[in-house]
Amino acid sequence: MKTAPKPWIFDFLLLAAVWGASFLFMRTASVEMGAVPTAAVRVAIAALTLLPLLVWRGQMPALRQHWKPVLLVGMLNSGVPFALFSFALLSITTGLSSILNATTPLFGTLIAWLWLKDRPNASRSLGLVIGFIGVALLAWDKASFKPDSHGIAPGWAVLACLLAATCYGITGSYTKRFLNGVPPLVTATGSQIGAALGLALPALWLWPAQWPSLHAWAALLVVGTVSTALAYIIFFRLIANIGPAKALTVTFVVPVFAVLYGAVFLGEALTPWMVGCGLVVVCGTALATGLLRLPTRH
Repeated sequence: MKTAPKPWIFDFLLLAAVWGASFLFMRTASVEMGAVPTAAVRVAIAALTLLPLLVWRGQMPALRQHWKPVLLVGMLNSGVPFALFSFALLSITTGLSSILNATTPLFGTLIAWLWLKDRPNASRSLGLVIGFIGVALLAWDKASFKPDSHGIAPGWAVLACLLAATCYGITGSYTKRFLNGVPPLVTATGSQIGAALGLALPALWLWPAQWPSLHAWAALLVVGTVSTALAYIIFFRLIANIGPAKALTVTFVVPVFAVLYGAVFLGEALTPWMVGCGLVVVCGTALATGLLRLPTRH
């Protein structure tokens, strides 16, 4: 007897595909615009895309009711991480940054343990250890703090990606505690507005002296509308349907798409070390989130 397909599978794979593309578009834009302006324009475009839809759906009252926690989520889940990844992509490949992004559920599990007292069992605890070993090995390979041609050391880029993943992990627990039951469109729209407001002044201060090309603006338009506006509607819908822990595991699949896009469009190479460390990270995170479990004795 065949099992009926789970209705959230399509959302899961679609989200992985559009988030995988975000690394490609952010890299394209940040080379000309810089990290903070790239992130700011991205969330501003997403906010402008989502706001009319929110009004049309009659959900503005819900946003007004929950505006404080939603705006804070915007900075933690979009503003700061997007700026950090845009900074990192000036120095490391899209494939490596997406693998580091796959540590998000790892940090999410650790933060849920420390904050929500969601104590992991032996299997999940082992996963935390394995995952962090994989991250350490991956980071060690890029541990140089000597500036490259962009004036950025790969070591700082790796740390920026890990800090972004930590922000995502914090947001998962925060959303579960303070925004449970809020419609996904409200959270998605409000978070992008919050991120845009938070990044506005720093972006103006750091705006590039030379006006960016149409190529950079086109990349931002796509990443703002598809990889952000559409993606966050899907993401918060996934959280509502399958919970934050399972929804965050989409980051396991994102590197597959990001590496593919990077190889096809940017000619990036995937080294055996990255593959090996990435597998260690994914296995550890799968254990830490409960996706995989150690066999139990009977």
